[in-house]
Amino acid sequence: MATELGWQGWLTIGVVLATLGLLLWERLTPDKVLAGAVVVLMATGVLSPAEALAGFWNQGVLTVAVLFVLVAALKTTGAIRWIGAWVLGRPSGEMRAQLRLTTISSGLSAFINNTPVVATLISAVEHWSRASGVPASKLLLPMNYATILGGMCTLIGTSTNLIVAGLVLAQGMPPLRMFDPLWVALPAVVAGLLYLGTLGRWLLPARRSAFDQAAADSREYSVEMLVEPTGRLVGKTVDAAGLRHLSGSFLVELSRERELLAAVTPDTLLRAGDRLVFVGVTDAVRELRRIEGLRPATDQLFKIDGAEARRNLVELVLSRFSPAVGKNLRDAAFRNRYNAAVIAVSRHGQRLHQKPGDVVLQAGDTLLVETSPDFMARFANSPDFLVVNLIDGERPVDSRRAMTALGILLAMILANSVFGVSILLSAVVAASVAVLARCVGFSELRRSLDLRLIAVIACSFALGAAVDKTGVADVVAGQLSGFSASDPFMTMVLVYLMAVLFTELLTNNAAAILMFPIGLSAAEQLGVSPMPFVMAVMIGASAGFITPIGYQTNLMVYGPGGYRFTDYVRVGAPLSLVVGLAVLWAIPRAWPF
Repeated sequence: MATELGWQGWLTIGVVLATLGLLLWERLTPDKVLAGAVVVLMATGVLSPAEALAGFWNQGVLTVAVLFVLVAALKTTGAIRWIGAWVLGRPSGEMRAQLRLTTISSGLSAFINNTPVVATLISAVEHWSRASGVPASKLLLPMNYATILGGMCTLIGTSTNLIVAGLVLAQGMPPLRMFDPLWVALPAVVAGLLYLGTLGRWLLPARRSAFDQAAADSREYSVEMLVEPTGRLVGKTVDAAGLRHLSGSFLVELSRERELLAAVTPDTLLRAGDRLVFVGVTDAVRELRRIEGLRPATDQLFKIDGAEARRNLVELVLSRFSPAVGKNLRDAAFRNRYNAAVIAVSRHGQRLHQKPGDVVLQAGDTLLVETSPDFMARFANSPDFLVVNLIDGERPVDSRRAMTALGILLAMILANSVFGVSILLSAVVAASVAVLARCVGFSELRRSLDLRLIAVIACSFALGAAVDKTGVADVVAGQLSGFSASDPFMTMVLVYLMAVLFTELLTNNAAAILMFPIGLSAAEQLGVSPMPFVMAVMIGASAGFITPIGYQTNLMVYGPGGYRFTDYVRVGAPLSLVVGLAVLWAIPRAWPF
């Protein structure tokens, strides 16, 4: 290998490994890591600027961007939540609930991007779990895996399939149709759901969700204090009064006559009679009573969801793109940015008992926040969060607009699958109609368009281009052919396994982009059809079941389900094996060599 690669090839390998390491380190957001990789490849001359930036106008990337409009329309009108309530229904027990969840959600995610489906079903499952007493951990992970499986079935089910379809077009190959992946993915769906309904059920943990832990703890730790009319705090700011850096509690709310101020800022002036709500450790009252000018508004600790507390409680799960990741709440200016006060933080299924302001936040952390009533309107579609779940009430569904949004989605699917309209054109027309029909406003579009995800996908194309251009793809494909004794089927098996490995360690889209040129090179060297290798890359790059970072929705259920890393390995590794066997059996039958 050393004699076949020039310095550009070795540099490309180094850039890929460095990118992988930085993404696993998680101190830098993926968009920054991938952008840095593109800069290095351009600066060293491995890629020209046009080659490095070609991903931004790839048809698959453009389609992903346009589909954000339809996703926003489904979320804004309440169609997703409407579907979520129907999916769960009124099952009579854990087994029926899981069966209903997995079968229906897998079908839905074939036509609606699985990210909003999972986000909505998390809320439905948590509400049903609290009412039924069945742990959410018994339902959320199977539901998540089912949506991943269902998303493999069509081009629009997951961004990975769209990206591979765009790469196929860029190679001058015949375009993929809407249901082309179905013949490979369907056996995987059947095998996966059978596993989840049998052996997988017994491997699932029975654990309280992170929200349940955080909410229960916060109810015990909330206390209300009154600013004495003749005390020394009247006229001082919150910061000057020493209420910002208490050791055992923090200020989350100020009530003044009929005005309620959530996420109180440091420069808020205190007035006589202000009622201040603090959350912290159990002996917070002792610390607060030592502050001259404050006295308890009540001698009892009160529940945070009591009738007198007119709050909005929201559950958030931080995405890998959140500007708060890698910082504590103060450094991230969380209150000022979102007008929300964090009451509790949960990680890996456990509530962190240190003061929330001191926690260095990580992707996947679950935050219980108290905020103003307009928070959902402003941040429900924000890419900063994987999940935004309003705990104490939801906006009603707009039935007329929801039906319109669903009708537009159905028309787009029919246009591509029945009439042969290209996926990009049908998506653009559908998005335009959704905007004209007022299913989504421009403000919602602006908040829901995840430009950082688009940047990550587009920048990943630079890595794929470098792997292809420098000969790394040919060398790796040659090595795979050597390991498999030039047997096409065994080479395809190795390509599939590499795609799965990359998606577990990197991301699904980056894995597909990196493995695509390797798969094509392997097919060319063996003199066989490239389509079995294309399908192996497409499905393998979506088969991320073993780690929380393997697929974005894995991270979405991490905190709400109270899961730990080992839960994904215990449940996901056998699922990965079952799905792999089904896929590798189906590919040569649907797409002969």
